[in-house]
Amino acid sequence: MHSERGALRGEHPGRSGDPAIKVADLAWLEFEKPDLDRAEVFARDFGFAIAVRTDRELWLRGTYAGMPCAVIREGPASRFIGPAFRAAERADLARLARLTGRDIRALRDAGAPGGGEAVDLLDPSGFTVRVVHCAEELPALPEQRALTLNFGMRHPRTNATQRPPREPSRIQRLGHVVLETRVFTRALDWYLDTLGMIVSDFLFLDGQRDRGPTMAFIRCDQGGSAVDHHTLAMHLGPGTGYVHSAYQVTDLDAIAAGGEYLAERGYRRSWGIGRHVQGSQLFDYWRDPDHFMLEHFADGDLFSCDVEPGWAPMSGSGLAQWGPPVTRDFLGTHPSPAKLREVLTALRGDNELDPARLLGLMKGMNS
Repeated sequence: MHSERGALRGEHPGRSGDPAIKVADLAWLEFEKPDLDRAEVFARDFGFAIAVRTDRELWLRGTYAGMPCAVIREGPASRFIGPAFRAAERADLARLARLTGRDIRALRDAGAPGGGEAVDLLDPSGFTVRVVHCAEELPALPEQRALTLNFGMRHPRTNATQRPPREPSRIQRLGHVVLETRVFTRALDWYLDTLGMIVSDFLFLDGQRDRGPTMAFIRCDQGGSAVDHHTLAMHLGPGTGYVHSAYQVTDLDAIAAGGEYLAERGYRRSWGIGRHVQGSQLFDYWRDPDHFMLEHFADGDLFSCDVEPGWAPMSGSGLAQWGPPVTRDFLGTHPSPAKLREVLTALRGDNELDPARLLGLMKGMNS
């Protein structure tokens, strides 16, 4: 066990007994924004490389060989469309299409490596979920140099100073995306049953564990090969939407120096720098000009399929081992007319949010 607590008898097992397929990883995330020029400026400042730019599409990538990180298409308003996951084999697309009654379609996007094919699905929250298989990969780009560090009696760096450059934190790859949903259990089971993902950690509300979890950190299942602690995270809430996405960088100095670079250019930090509990990542969260939250991270946990889910109470203070106190901006708890309307709509709807759950969430995030 990696957690102080495991599952109790009869609790959610955190995996499906017979999933349709097992996706290999996130491929990319899909957004719409009205101003691609402004989006490109932030992307470069945040540390992305540009894979493809057309009049209507902006494809962002990291330094690692493989898939792009994100595509931003021109649209009337800024919004998150959904995630694309990478199928391990083309045969997985055929199986998924047969079991879901969907068609396999050709990917004609300008930035999709080598074209490829996709099956488009809709999850219980209403997000478009694309499963893709691309025959080609993007080639690797030059890496940001990791600093040589001295530890205790081990001194690999002598007669040399340490001067990390003030420059963007060069993105290596897409790590994960976090989503809010009013139908948490239905959405969780859909990702486990349809995409073969497995849970690394569950969070529950204080005094309401018997009602089941309200947040899950979910990873891909690649058997004995260790993968990111979470590729997808979801939590119950009054809204349905994107919370943040996370992108790996070289090390802590890349996070910190890149953060200084962003601050000098007027961007707003949401929360950081610190180290998480679930996943253990070093983190730093920023807002882009359209108020989307993005995370620089490094040094995250890697789990194989043998690790069972941990269970922990959901609280604001439990999100980090060290760092500044969690902010209201990060938690999304700023009171506003829009947030009030969201809560009232959720409480009146057919979903998993009721007054007891709402009060539990509010208590947890303020603890």
